Amino acid sequence: MLDVNNFEYMKIGLASPDKIRSWSHGEVKKPETINYRTLKPEKDGLFCERIFGPQKDWECHCGKYKRVRYKGVVCDRCGVEVTRAKVRRERMGHIELAAPVSHIWYFKGIPSRMGLVLDMSPRALEEVIYFASYVVTETGDTTLEKKQLLSEKEYRTYREKYGKKFQAAMGAEAIKKLLQDIDTEKEVESLKEELKTAQGQRRTRAIKRLEVLEAFRNSGNEPSWMILDVLPVIPPELRPMVQLDGGRFATSDLNDLYRRVINRNNRLKRLLDLGAPSIIVQNEKRMLQEAVDALIDNGRRGRPVTGPGNRPLKSLSHMLKGKQGRFRQNLLGKRVDYSGRSVIVVGPNLKMYQCGLPKEMAIELFKPFVMKELVQRGLAHNIKSAKRKIERLSPEIWDVLEEVIREHPVLLNRAPTLHRLGIQAFEPTLVEGRAIRLHPLVCTAYNADFDGDQMAVHVPLSSEAQAEARMLMLAAQNILNPKDGKPVVTPSQDMVLGNYYLTLEREGAIGEGMIFKDTSEALLAYQNGYVHLHSRCAVHASSLNNETFTEEQNRQLLITTVGKLIFNEILPKSFPYINEPTRYNLETKTPEKYFVEKGANIPELIKAQPAIDPFKKKILGNIIAEVFKRFKITETSKMLDRMKDLGFKYSTKAGITVGVADIVVLKEKQEIITEAQTKVDNVLKQFRRGLITEDERYDRVISIWSAAKDTIQSKLMDSLDRRNPIFMMSDSGARGNASNFTQLAGMRGLMANPAGRIIELPIKSSFREGLTVLEYFISTHGARKGLADTALKTADSGYLTRRLVDVAQDVIIRDDDCGTDRGLKISALREGTEIIEHLEERLVGRYARKAIKHPETNEVIVAENDLITEDLANYIESLGIETAWIRSAFTCNTSHGVCKKCYGRNLATGQEVEVGEAVGIIAAQSIGEPGTQLTMRTFHTGGVAGDDITQGLPRIQEIFEARNPKGQAVISEIEGTIVSINEIRDKQQEIVVQGAVESRTYTAPYTARLRVTVDTPVRRGEELTEGSIDPKELLKVTDVLTVQEYLLHEVQKVYRMQGVEIGDKHIEVMVRQMMRKVRVLDAGETEVLPGTLLDVNQFTTANTDALLTNKLPATGRPVLLGITKASLETDSFLSAASFQETTRVLTDAAIKGKRDELLGLKENVIIGKLVPAGTGMLRYRKANPVVVGDENADAVTVD
Repeated sequence: MLDVNNFEYMKIGLASPDKIRSWSHGEVKKPETINYRTLKPEKDGLFCERIFGPQKDWECHCGKYKRVRYKGVVCDRCGVEVTRAKVRRERMGHIELAAPVSHIWYFKGIPSRMGLVLDMSPRALEEVIYFASYVVTETGDTTLEKKQLLSEKEYRTYREKYGKKFQAAMGAEAIKKLLQDIDTEKEVESLKEELKTAQGQRRTRAIKRLEVLEAFRNSGNEPSWMILDVLPVIPPELRPMVQLDGGRFATSDLNDLYRRVINRNNRLKRLLDLGAPSIIVQNEKRMLQEAVDALIDNGRRGRPVTGPGNRPLKSLSHMLKGKQGRFRQNLLGKRVDYSGRSVIVVGPNLKMYQCGLPKEMAIELFKPFVMKELVQRGLAHNIKSAKRKIERLSPEIWDVLEEVIREHPVLLNRAPTLHRLGIQAFEPTLVEGRAIRLHPLVCTAYNADFDGDQMAVHVPLSSEAQAEARMLMLAAQNILNPKDGKPVVTPSQDMVLGNYYLTLEREGAIGEGMIFKDTSEALLAYQNGYVHLHSRCAVHASSLNNETFTEEQNRQLLITTVGKLIFNEILPKSFPYINEPTRYNLETKTPEKYFVEKGANIPELIKAQPAIDPFKKKILGNIIAEVFKRFKITETSKMLDRMKDLGFKYSTKAGITVGVADIVVLKEKQEIITEAQTKVDNVLKQFRRGLITEDERYDRVISIWSAAKDTIQSKLMDSLDRRNPIFMMSDSGARGNASNFTQLAGMRGLMANPAGRIIELPIKSSFREGLTVLEYFISTHGARKGLADTALKTADSGYLTRRLVDVAQDVIIRDDDCGTDRGLKISALREGTEIIEHLEERLVGRYARKAIKHPETNEVIVAENDLITEDLANYIESLGIETAWIRSAFTCNTSHGVCKKCYGRNLATGQEVEVGEAVGIIAAQSIGEPGTQLTMRTFHTGGVAGDDITQGLPRIQEIFEARNPKGQAVISEIEGTIVSINEIRDKQQEIVVQGAVESRTYTAPYTARLRVTVDTPVRRGEELTEGSIDPKELLKVTDVLTVQEYLLHEVQKVYRMQGVEIGDKHIEVMVRQMMRKVRVLDAGETEVLPGTLLDVNQFTTANTDALLTNKLPATGRPVLLGITKASLETDSFLSAASFQETTRVLTDAAIKGKRDELLGLKENVIIGKLVPAGTGMLRYRKANPVVVGDENADAVTVD
């Protein structure tokens, strides 16, 4: 058999009849399956042991030869070879058909490949194949034309007229004859001639035919092989038959379909032997054709063949298609051994890199390792007794288990795995009970909570797998989020609240103004009740041993609080002492104003300074990021654990709790509502008098109530006591926000009806006061819509991620530098006047394409091809530089990937990206994972045009699928100036643009809002009206880079508006995949076919070759494909077939005799090879690892 792990490519093609016979181990002649009395397979039937191999290992059918010593013997009585039973999974049979039949994929697919080869319509083909018409195969010297269709009546007439001068036939035989007569070489040449003059429909048809014929010519497939003379029979174990408890049998549908074919085939043979009348034979041939159709693709033509209970039978095509098909269910969705799942509970005492594994689960997962260790220690004599010991749970196995799992990481996964942080590695510690313990800080990455979530555990077996789990996947290594490079392990809820409480400052608390020698003295005073956590006091700066203090500061006293002393203990000594939540304090040093001379009047100085804000969630995140930047992983994870412990300890000590009394109702609420109601009444009066329209009335009412709610909200937040527990929870970022609070204590405000239109009756009550019946009813709309939307959103977002992954899965960092001289000119991203992404954010971690210079002194800040760090980016922004040229994935020349320089820094590690990093998949996950946070639909505020442009998830889908956007903007096709804007008939507006050479006139609907006025200069592709540009239109009038920048801007706009940050580079990778094809317009003198889609690199190569040999190059224009289309256009047929439209992809690939070079990840997963990314890349596989010390020692450990 072929070596499964070692082949370079995979090829698919049409099988010739001889090829099918060579695969086969014998002909299946009978429709029988097994004998119901003996339960043994029937001879020559669908399960025949002589053809497919023995049912039991090393045992022939009649029992003459048993045992392995007869290996390879063919029994002289029953003809069965003595071998392993598993050959029944690989040996095929065949059926010799009494009449040729057509393969439904090639005749019925769209476009019909058979029709294109023969230049016949699919309708005509169908009539011939299903015996409704004759087709002329040889004209002789008659007036008939080849491929002319004749009805039964016409056929008889011409037979009488011409006798045997011409030949006509029906059925697949006739088609086979026509296909054998085709000379592909001649056809291709004549089509190329025709293309030079053809126009319109004829040209399109000629291009399609040329593509198919060219495919046959180049692949070595014969067109006549689309007609089957021999039908292969797949191995019996792939269409099993099993006995159920009641003695009945359950069988695969394929057996029924094969049985129908064999029955009809045998009947046809008999009829032909008997010389039956042609009409009966024809009917039988038609039935055979239909039986084979049903076997290959049931339901493609006519009514599907049904089994018991009118259920359509599953044919061969159905076994490949869809989520339950062979590709997605078995090849891409394998199940693994050594795995388990259980409910998760919180493990607050775990370290960052640990998880708690229930004992009974661990012993089952690590069984082979424990067995080996038991035998090695002499606690068991052999493997069998070791296994028995484990099954009986003998006491000595637990010590061995402890030993085995030490330093052996396990992987924890929570479904749905939306990004790579959904699977991380931990070192297990054994725990009692049956629940997995999870570290509270990794919950954010998993999006886990402890309300009954379950998680799966997997054990990496080989030492390589263990090393990878430990070095790359350990939770302590994954501190940053790959989508934006910010820490993903930020504390949440109780931890935030505890640290917030710890760093509060309160004026006039117990012991304010005391002076302490050092932290321990302050803690002693706190424990004995002399001073409060929140009291501001002074401490000798030198006692803190902080390396950032100057000598001068070390001689002084530092004003701080006891809580902040405790908080700063968790930070490294060389980190600034954090006394206030400011960027300066975090990144540089403790501000000077907190240091005072010894002997100063401390209480007076303290009173003079206002109390400082405590540390909120965002500040904690910044601290983590800053520590990570300076001290790397180990120190950060230790600090995180300490921050978590502090948070839990002090949120418990604070005893913060919520009661009804904490919800304070606003006193001025009634006045605000009455005032708003008066305004609304005035608007209604104006409407009744006909002064304003219905739309204006509605809009004004809505805006009055929105304003009233905002007023109530701001007054509420102002009136709240800073120590109100609800305020503390929302202010710290632990839970809830201002809007929740307004609903509790202020007013609920406006709600939307199921259609998304805002109801103009507001809910004036708050939850504290209670809703009236009508208000309660109105608010149910919103609640139900919320739940329905969440369910839809999850599915939509998941499907979006699947398409994104599919289109970018072969984008890997392939080399160090592609050497391109192109780049991207970037500036801050704006939405209107508001900046949504600063230049600084866009520059960090990218390589400069052109040197960035100081605007005044002209000195070089960043040289060409140098990395731009945070500090440099910050400096560039501070100088007021507005644009810069950087290297970008858009302009990278690497094929099937990106180079290190064009990609820039790896956001997940903060280091330079490594060759082999699967950046395509990371990009897809980074865009898809926040998809669930985007809104589904927008609320419509009445009939104002321009507000109804799509936002949220639907807009993201619209962009990535390159659909025509809703609310499309009119764009200018030329550069020039607006000369006039007039209203014309039918409520249209006419805009005239005057360019240097020509002028263009555009019409826009009366309701569209214009973005230009007379005398405004416009560029090519600039919007004239509000709305979204159709990127395909933009591509026609501008260039590729403009369109790519537009798409990047639009995607960022949607995410930033929802407060989601995503690195530009991820969107660049995805957009690049949508624009890597060129449509060939004219082939010139190259080998490419006009009208086909080619990869940019292939197109360039073909043209370079042409120019080198002084030939005319091809011309083409770039096309923008939606992600679904782009995935299906990939070079790899395995990847495309496992994505969507499986049958169409395979049909095409077979005709073209495609080779899959196995460059992407999916293809390799499908055939079971290591993926060519990361350590699976050839350049790493060839490296020889050097074994150090004991070969059985565990993988390298990281502290």
